[in-house]
Amino acid sequence: MAEELRTHIGLENGDFAVIGAGNGGVAMAGFLALRGYTVNLWNRSVRTIQDIESCGGIFLEGEIKGVAVPNKVTTDIEEAVKGVPVIMVTVPASAHETVARLMAPYLSDGQIIVLNPGRTGGALHFRATLRREGCTASVTVAETNTFVYASRTLGPGRSRVFGVKKSVSIAALPAVRTVQVVRALKPVYPQFLPVESVMVTSLDNMGAVFHPVPTLLNAARVEASLAFQHYTDGISPSVAGVLEALDRERLSIADALGVPARSALEWLRESYGIQADNLYDAIQANKAYHGISAPTTLSCRYITEDVPFSLVPMLSLAEAAGVDTPVIRAAVNMACALTGEDYAAKGRTAESMGIAGLSGQEIIEHVVQEVYHG
Repeated sequence: MAEELRTHIGLENGDFAVIGAGNGGVAMAGFLALRGYTVNLWNRSVRTIQDIESCGGIFLEGEIKGVAVPNKVTTDIEEAVKGVPVIMVTVPASAHETVARLMAPYLSDGQIIVLNPGRTGGALHFRATLRREGCTASVTVAETNTFVYASRTLGPGRSRVFGVKKSVSIAALPAVRTVQVVRALKPVYPQFLPVESVMVTSLDNMGAVFHPVPTLLNAARVEASLAFQHYTDGISPSVAGVLEALDRERLSIADALGVPARSALEWLRESYGIQADNLYDAIQANKAYHGISAPTTLSCRYITEDVPFSLVPMLSLAEAAGVDTPVIRAAVNMACALTGEDYAAKGRTAESMGIAGLSGQEIIEHVVQEVYHG
């Protein structure tokens, strides 16, 4: 895989760059290195990089076990991405714009950038940012609908992988490049399955369903720093009912745009092999969710990432599609009221995604047919 890419685009700086050394990035970098790939791991925080260096590598436990040594662990974005065929971005969606700005000067024709995940509108936003930064390289920006691992960092250089998803949707922008991306990643991630366009991955965004609402409806426990598990304790039958209502609105947006989308229940069945009749029972039956602690502050990714970069852009897509979404809007409004932040203004908008003024049909044509020549 790597040799084929290097021959095609003349790149000579390892196989993968993993951007972000958080819960997901450490697990992904460790897994890739264990598989024998040359991996550059980047993080903006010097302390995080120093901690990993001092440990001599990445120690994985749980579903993936072993000790892995990345090729480079660095805070220098140029050193991490220049000449690397595949760049796996694992930072929160709130950092996508910053990362795009940092790497824009160092990208080359033919590189593949994968947002793991993109949340809603991630690939559109990332590519639009590269263009605004004057990047003329013909790179392919792709996104997944979810992160392949359920994982947590246990300490410096230590990651526990609770579960590995059986299937992950992926699409490139524009859609005609999706097959190229899937072929490049197939040797290491065979569970990455192509879908029609980034509208599918954006609207198949399960973080939007499972993360913000349980956190908001457990705000008192979260702010009191009470120990409980996000999924198994924080999602009661009634909370699961709200998730199902939000999920129906997400599916309505997809239907209005002519985009195929799975219900959250179907996704749990396909991703984890869970068989259940309702969302509450499926969540409780998912062993990969057991042991995942709830946040201890509302200033967590389930709010600061999933509200402005999952739910807010869904409102933009709903407006273009002519769909009413009172539960999604209520979740955004509640998050703003609880935190004092204006996530509707700070989040991804039609303007930042480069689709302002487009109708629903025009958005679909944009992501499927448009080709960026630099």
